[in-house]
Amino acid sequence: MTTWVENPRGGRDRGPRGIARAWIEVLIRPRRFFENGVAPGDQAPGLVFAVVMAVSYALLLALFDPLRFPASGPLRAAVVVLLVALLVAPAVLHLLAALQTLCLMAAVRDRAGVSETVQVIAYAAAPCPLAAVPNAGLRVSCCLYAFALLVVGLSTVHETTTGRAALAAALPAAILFGVGFGGFDAFVTLLRVWYII
Repeated sequence: MTTWVENPRGGRDRGPRGIARAWIEVLIRPRRFFENGVAPGDQAPGLVFAVVMAVSYALLLALFDPLRFPASGPLRAAVVVLLVALLVAPAVLHLLAALQTLCLMAAVRDRAGVSETVQVIAYAAAPCPLAAVPNAGLRVSCCLYAFALLVVGLSTVHETTTGRAALAAALPAAILFGVGFGGFDAFVTLLRVWYII
């Protein structure tokens, strides 16, 4: 799960420009992106992309919604962001990829490798930095869109149906987008605003 390909065939461009292009492309043309942008054994760009998304989320959370940010003061905030970049994002990405692989094993017979799954999860998180904005509707929309990207990515990369991909993605998406990026809390907030609960 830690393969780093120096000269990959296919995959994503490196550097800030490559990250920006990947972010725009996965949001606008996800199926095409997952067909062309995920390469076997080439986790480096996906891992970097996931770290950039997690750090962007943390920074925007500290800026827009400091009550939800787990640190106060600039020094503590910098330490938290550094921990997110170096430890939390890579660890969560690979643990969720392992869980996603187990879910795929139950739903899809012939599937691509774990490396491709890591990349799909990383790129599916593209909308999530905007979930830091303190607006429940926007947060729910970002998390739902991220779930949709995960389903599209899994169905494309692992060559399975949308239904099987959605079934396999349900638990990892609930953990990452529902709990990690706050989609469930935002949904409950919306229900309260609409007086449903």
